[in-house]
Amino acid sequence: MSNTRIAFIGAGNMAASLIGGLRAKGLEADRIRASDPGEDTRTRVSSEHGIEVFADNAEAIQGVDVIVLAVKPQAMKAVCEALRPSLKPHQLVVSIAAGITCASMKNWLGAQPIVRCMPNTPALLRQGVSGLYATAEVTAGQRDQAQELLSAVGIALWLEEEQQLDAVTAVSGSGPAYFFLLIEAMTAAGVKLGLPRETAEQLTVQTALGAAHMAAGSDVDAAELRRRVTSPGGTTQAAIESFQAGGFEALVEKALGAAAHRSAEMAEQLGR
Repeated sequence: MSNTRIAFIGAGNMAASLIGGLRAKGLEADRIRASDPGEDTRTRVSSEHGIEVFADNAEAIQGVDVIVLAVKPQAMKAVCEALRPSLKPHQLVVSIAAGITCASMKNWLGAQPIVRCMPNTPALLRQGVSGLYATAEVTAGQRDQAQELLSAVGIALWLEEEQQLDAVTAVSGSGPAYFFLLIEAMTAAGVKLGLPRETAEQLTVQTALGAAHMAAGSDVDAAELRRRVTSPGGTTQAAIESFQAGGFEALVEKALGAAAHRSAEMAEQLGR
């Protein structure tokens, strides 16, 4: 990656996070450039990371190896079609725009090697996870480049089928919001049980953080960790049984199914 030249089309929060992650991993600033229509955004990214910035997308991609499309899904078609005359066949296109399929990008870009990614918002803290899918035109070396790029902000996992990105969207792309909802609910319940709101929130957030660290560092699955915490006839068992009586697992399955369905639906709408 040290010899790779990368251009970011769009320099918003996710792009800035990836740039920061690459710089932290040792990629020199002169290997990275970015374009964005917003002058304030260009100034901020250039100041924070020491990279060259452009107002013109076509100018930004000249001479680079990897082009990261970090624009809003609604803008992808126009951005891709405008870039097409300036693209070189060897340039890898990495899209982090939700809901835009590789087929749509090929229609707009031509026969470029494309990697489609679904990162999530914890990537802003370099604690993210991304699903990646590569088209047949992507070489082994380009897969390595995409892997290193997304690994700069967390974990990068390759998928066998592009359709699996809808499931990734449902599980991890939208997933942080599910945990925030649980934090909200647990905090509110703690307040109803008599705790000050600040105390209830601190207890909930730190418990979530600790549980996540335990799950990430354990050699057993979450079900076993749950069993280890759940003493027969104890307080945890009472709570778990209440969750399950309310159809907790079925509700989670239904919610993720709805998210995956909406992801596929949006891809069809945005790809026209």
